[in-house]
Amino acid sequence: MKKTSFNSALHMMAALVVAVAMFSGVATKAVAEEKLRVAAVFETPIEEPWVNQIHVALKQAEKEFGIEYTWSESVKSADFARVMREYAEGGYGLIMGDSFGAERIARRVAKSYPDTAFTFGSGIGPAEPNFAVFDNWIHEPAYLAGMIAGKLSKKNTIGAVAAMTIPEVNRLCNAFCAGAKEVNPEAKCKFSFIGSFFDPPKAKEAALAQIEQGVDVIYAERFGVIEAAAEKGIPAIGNMSDQWELGPDTVVTSVVWDMWPTVKQVVNQVKAGVFTSQDFGQFSFMGKGGSFLAPYHAWEDKLPDDVKSLIAERKQEILDGTFRVPIDESTPKSE
Repeated sequence: MKKTSFNSALHMMAALVVAVAMFSGVATKAVAEEKLRVAAVFETPIEEPWVNQIHVALKQAEKEFGIEYTWSESVKSADFARVMREYAEGGYGLIMGDSFGAERIARRVAKSYPDTAFTFGSGIGPAEPNFAVFDNWIHEPAYLAGMIAGKLSKKNTIGAVAAMTIPEVNRLCNAFCAGAKEVNPEAKCKFSFIGSFFDPPKAKEAALAQIEQGVDVIYAERFGVIEAAAEKGIPAIGNMSDQWELGPDTVVTSVVWDMWPTVKQVVNQVKAGVFTSQDFGQFSFMGKGGSFLAPYHAWEDKLPDDVKSLIAERKQEILDGTFRVPIDESTPKSE
């Protein structure tokens, strides 16, 4: 009886071990297969360069981190809260987007879902416990682009067509102008603001008007400007992404915003369960790989060697921390 009981006990223990192993295997597999669900809510169409850079970075996270990613574009302020709530209640662990036009709405929704991570483009600060912010801190390459414009201008008149006079836009325009004036003290800067984040026809019209006024190098802070520059045959500087293909003969370079360092940091924190409300703005700086000047493409041979050397030297100083591009968010004034 003792031997039989002992054998029975062994069989029972073995069965228990197998059962535990099988259960553990299922649980481990379930955890391994669990994906972070990420949603983005954009005020503008996905083709608008600012939100497109966020979208591109999230698509990269989808490939590299295996997240589940979806998005809503052209969301009006009246619908912003509803769309955000639908994603939060749908089990999405991270919700990103641009909230400039719906700033208060986005923050109010985030308070209702403290267990969800929210990370939005914003001109102001983060809010506890779960609303983080970022912005396109690309004034450094904008300064370098201004240096190029200052050297290329034959009429000593450069221009910039931008969205509106808000700090995020002002600092890019002012940095561009400051870079031009550093290398060409005679340079004068003209600015036009279209009052919209995305209105290509209006931006093109403003650019054509500037060119008529003598602008011979122009910064396309908004979509539509490069088309005008191509038509008139003047050098242009793209913005947000490498926009060389929009004007292969006229786009000298572009001020690029790479959102990957920001998205990578945010996604990793959420996946690790250590996400906190914070300002991720530093990840857009050149030193973090979040911004840079695009290649010169067709201008590689047309741009004078001394200009390329000058830009390379100043770029290295920025990366080394020995030169700081001034941050001027005051309203730019045309000269």
